Amino acid sequence: MSRLSAQPRTPAPLFTSFTLRGDVACPATLTVADLRGGWEQHRAEVVFDCATNGPQHHSFEGPLLREVVLDAHPVFDARKRKDRSRYLVAVTGGDGHHTVLSWAELDADFGDVPVLLATRMDGRGLDAAGSQLVVPADRCGARYISAITRVWVGAWPVSA
Repeated sequence: MSRLSAQPRTPAPLFTSFTLRGDVACPATLTVADLRGGWEQHRAEVVFDCATNGPQHHSFEGPLLREVVLDAHPVFDARKRKDRSRYLVAVTGGDGHHTVLSWAELDADFGDVPVLLATRMDGRGLDAAGSQLVVPADRCGARYISAITRVWVGAWPVSA
């Protein structure tokens, strides 16, 4: 008998939900089903120019990150553009990979980038795999985050 087969296997962790926290009035824990049922679903055809595997073509569906965060009521003053422009959104995945976006990238008054919290990839639901962050305009997939575990919203600190 092999030693490897005698060892109990630890199942891979499932990241079927993520927390939305930080400078928001309504923190939440969300699943793919929540994202699919609570917000309008947008579609993006994406080509990631992968350095090791060449171009990767995928189709994603899901709500806009901006809309989900706005429903958590970030504590910035929405009437003040300069207040909104100092906010950041940090996203962490199940493998520890993370990225940061500026609120100005997402905000309709600034960059209006349609960043998705994907609920479907290539027609398949991501319920078991967890939601994925997709920045369709990115040529490489460096800001693509799979199995999202945390979304944090906060202000860049104001110096004294």
